[in-house]
Parts: sequence; C-alpha cells; structure tokens
Amino acid sequence: MEFSNKVVLITGGSRGIGRAAALKFAELGAKVVINYHSNTEAAEQVLNLLHGTNHMIYKADISNEIEIQNMVLEVISNYSKIDILVNNAGIFLEHKIETTTFSEWVSSWQKTMGTNLIGLANLSFLVAKEMIVRKQGKIINISSRGAFRGEPDNLAYGASKGGLNSFSQSLAKALGKYNISVTAIAPGFVETEMGKIYLDTEQGDFIRNESPFGRVASPEEVADTILFLASEKASFLTGGIVDINGASFLRM
Repeated sequence: MEFSNKVVLITGGSRGIGRAAALKFAELGAKVVINYHSNTEAAEQVLNLLHGTNHMIYKADISNEIEIQNMVLEVISNYSKIDILVNNAGIFLEHKIETTTFSEWVSSWQKTMGTNLIGLANLSFLVAKEMIVRKQGKIINISSRGAFRGEPDNLAYGASKGGLNSFSQSLAKALGKYNISVTAIAPGFVETEMGKIYLDTEQGDFIRNESPFGRVASPEEVADTILFLASEKASFLTGGIVDINGASFLRM
C-alpha cells in the first residue's frame, strides 16, 4: 500500500484508532490532517510523530456544522483536495433506562446522534462534494459491533452506529458513479482510552474472553484495516461493513 500525494482527513485523530491510522498513513507517504475536539497537546504530540512534512491539525467539534465547514474549506485551501476521509470521531455515553432521568436521556441522545451520525453525515457531505468534482475518493466510517449485538446501557450509541451502517451503504450507492467508495468498519472492544474504561475493571477478563483469542484488538490492527480499505487494493470494495472483533460477536 502506498499513499504518496494523497491527502487524508482523520476525525478524532489525536488518540486511539485515529492516532494509529494517522501514523501509518504518514509512514506510507500521505499528507495527514488530524481533526481533534479539545486536546491540543495530544494532537500536537501526534503531529510531531508523523513521518514526512506538510501535515496539519485542526480543532473542530464534529457536531458543529459551522466548524466542520470551516475545516473542510481550510483543508482544501491548503492541499487543493481531500482524497480520503476517515470518520473516526465518536462519543459513548452511558444512559441506563433504570437510573437515567428524562433530561439526561434527552441530552445523551442529542449529543450522541449529533456527533456519531448527524455530524459524520454532514462532514461526509462536505468532503463528497469535493471528491465528486475529481471523480475519486475514499470514505471510511468507524462503526461498532454494538450496531448488531445491541447496547442495553448505551442505547443511543448502538442506534447511532446502526444508522451509520445504513448511511454508509446508502452513500456508497449514491457516490459509486463518481468512483468514490464508502465502507464501514465495525470493531469490538479496542485497547483505547475509551475501551480501557471497561477493560481495566472487573469486567475486563469477561470482555477479553468474549473472543476465542482471549484479547481485544489493538488500535494498530484496526488502523491496518482502514489503510487497506483506503488503498487501491480495495478498489471494488464499497458498501461493505467489515467486522474486526476477533469473533467476539458473529452476525449472519
């Protein structure tokens, strides 16, 4: 795989899966734009680790349409194009029906959908408009096995990822005629900051043993799948949802 002269925009690129993907894309020649929400220090640390030159970081809240519109405009102004969009940013808010108030419930749904689905759809629209002009591009969306197995304590999260899968397949149909592919990746638990909230508790061993491998994925393993889908080796792969959960959950 080789990404020389490719411009890659990665949301949530300052940590976890996004960080791992940014490092790998840069190693293979890409110009990487790291979007982050608030942690400038972490984003700058990743920027300093990227191989090569002419990378950038950009602070923007994915749920804010003005901020993402300004981000896309600046990226295109700097690089003239966006070849690959990795929609990795997402939030995971617990809201158990038994213990959540109605106001907390409403807030959890609004925040989760605003970032995980609506914000992602808006950003995809803005980037796709540029890709259509050049009749080429790749959009990779980070979903979750939670879209299939159910998330009883995090209902908005599961619903947002189910919506994301449907959106990815519909967008693949809409953009295929412009030589733009759209795919989704559905990981299980991953050794990220978000995942460790659960992996470092008494639930940790149970979560790891859901997979016959007895472990969860590393961010780098998910990043490798992202890079494959973004490469020319996956030129006819569009509309698919790729499970990467170590057989911890199997769907028909």
